[in-house]
Amino acid sequence: MIAVPSHIASLRAYQPGKSVAEVEQELGITGAVKLASNENPLGSSPLALQAAAESLQHLTHYPDAGLRLRQALATRFVIRPENVICGSGGESIISTALHTFLDGEDEMISSEGTFVGFLVLAHASGKKTHYVPQRNNGYDLDGILRKINDKTKIIYIANPNNPTGTAVTTNALERFMGKVPEHILVILDEAYFEYADGWPDYPDSMHYRWDNVLTVRTFSKAYGLAGIRIGYGMAHSDIIGKMMKVKLPFEPNTPAEEAGLAALQDEDFLRRTVELNRESVLYYHREFERMGLRFVPTLANFVMIDFRDHDRMMRIFNGLMQRGVITRPLAAFGLPNCLRISTGTMEQNVRCVEALEEILNEELVH
Repeated sequence: MIAVPSHIASLRAYQPGKSVAEVEQELGITGAVKLASNENPLGSSPLALQAAAESLQHLTHYPDAGLRLRQALATRFVIRPENVICGSGGESIISTALHTFLDGEDEMISSEGTFVGFLVLAHASGKKTHYVPQRNNGYDLDGILRKINDKTKIIYIANPNNPTGTAVTTNALERFMGKVPEHILVILDEAYFEYADGWPDYPDSMHYRWDNVLTVRTFSKAYGLAGIRIGYGMAHSDIIGKMMKVKLPFEPNTPAEEAGLAALQDEDFLRRTVELNRESVLYYHREFERMGLRFVPTLANFVMIDFRDHDRMMRIFNGLMQRGVITRPLAAFGLPNCLRISTGTMEQNVRCVEALEEILNEELVH
């Protein structure tokens, strides 16, 4: 046996949500819908699909390490290509940042109940990470500030947060950044930026140009490209330059880069995605309130429901799955009593609500 460090030996691998095929095979059903992984119910940007398909004839050549996508993103956000890095999804950007900047006795700070992908990467780093308890289902920025010490190197904030759907407000973020020492890297994970951008109090981190902030975004959610893995980060050129030394040499791959370039031009697909999500969120909020459920109002493309009891949550999760509706229990996120339901098409949303109400009515009978 080849030994590994203790922090790797104790690490639990990331467990993705069950696929439709997996559930249908397990339960012997057909027509299941997946509302578990915050995927785009409209599918992928058609322009992106076409561009990715056309790129397949060039797979004999190595990728250009995202150069053209970096240039396109720089134009979109009025920055320089030196301020942009591309990778295989947002997690790749976060992983590269951790590998680049953590050293020796460095420590990190984040929140309880945040993105499980960061929890895995933080654990895998072997560095001590402080997780501050949530306040009102979101980040307690004052609590994070109190945790800063001489060893703090990185602070991770998901905004909006997955899986709660809450967001740090403009005033809160400005006040927080005014108190964070400049030598600490703040990773702002804005994977759900496109869904929250219309909210008046949501802070677009690219409006500020803080020198110690790495903004992380993705094409997985609003552009529907989760399966091809393409994400990007934006920061001061000094941060990006150091990360470029560490990232995989030819990341992202050619189809992913072509898909990202085309998706940026598909404003119609993005508009339809955001509009459908707003309609879906309003429907979920209204129906969950009518059913008397304890849910968290969201700025993303999912809603978290707190059933206050793990066994009850699992009964409801399994009941939904038996009815062909796949959702996501949140024990891995540190929220064992909670269930996350992604938005779908309106037909899928109605099916989910009807199945949930049927289960709740059965509880009353028993």
